[in-house]
Amino acid sequence: MKLEEYVVFTNKKTDAQQLDPTNIPNHVAIIMDGNGRWAKKRLMPRIAGHKAGMENVKTITKTASRMGVKVLTLYAFSTENWKRPNDEVNFLMQLPVDFFDTFMPELIAENVRVKVMGNIQELPEKTQKAANNAMADTADNTGMILNFALNYGSRDEIQQAVKQIAKDAVNGTIEVDAIGDALISDYLMTGFLGEYADPELLIRTSGEERISNFLLWQIAYSELVFVDEFWPDFTPAVFERSIGAYQKRNRRFGGLK
Repeated sequence: MKLEEYVVFTNKKTDAQQLDPTNIPNHVAIIMDGNGRWAKKRLMPRIAGHKAGMENVKTITKTASRMGVKVLTLYAFSTENWKRPNDEVNFLMQLPVDFFDTFMPELIAENVRVKVMGNIQELPEKTQKAANNAMADTADNTGMILNFALNYGSRDEIQQAVKQIAKDAVNGTIEVDAIGDALISDYLMTGFLGEYADPELLIRTSGEERISNFLLWQIAYSELVFVDEFWPDFTPAVFERSIGAYQKRNRRFGGLK
C-alpha cells in the first residue's frame, strides 16, 4: 500500500481525511498500555493480553515503517514494572525472546533496525541475549529504527546522564559552560538517534492520560495523543487516526505562526 493511500478516520462512521504524506512524524513514541485489561475483559489471564500485545507490535511496526516513520519507540517494560507479580514479570522477560525469534525474518525483510535502550544489563541473561542478538542481526538495515524501551525509566535515565556529565566536567572532558540542551540530549539514552531523538508524537493507549516516567526530557514539545483502545486493539486504522490528529496540530514551539 502506498503512503498516499493511507486514510485516517477522524469520525469513525463518516468523516474521512487523507493523510498528508509530507507531514508524517519522524519519531513516534508509544506507551503500549492496556494488555491486562484487554485480557480481563475477555475473561482471560493477563499474560494472554501481553501475548496479544506482542503480536500487535509486529503489525504496528510494519505499518509505521511503510508510512515513512523514521523511529518508532515502544515502552515495553519500565523500571517500575518489576513490582508486578513474579509470574507476570517472568512472562514479560520471555516475550522479547519469543518476539525476535518469530519476527526477525520480517524485520530484516522490512529493512527495520532494532535498538534497545534501558538498563539492559539488569535483565535476565536470556532477555539480554535476545536483545543484543536482534540489534546485531539488524545492524546493517537502513530503514526505520524500532527502538524498545526495556527496563527503562526516564528519571533514572536523567539521573544517569547527570552523573556522567558531572564526572566528565570534573575530569575536564567537557566544560561546564558547554552544558546545554544539545549536550544533555547527547548524554540521554536516545542520544544515538541524533536529530530524531525527540519524538514529534507520543501516543498512549487504553484511555489513560499520563506519561508514566517515559521520555520526560525528550517530549518537551511532543504532540500528545491519548486513545481509548487497549494496545491489542490499536489497529493500523487507529494509528493512522492518531497521525491525522498530529497533522491537525499547530506546532509553534513557544513562538507564533
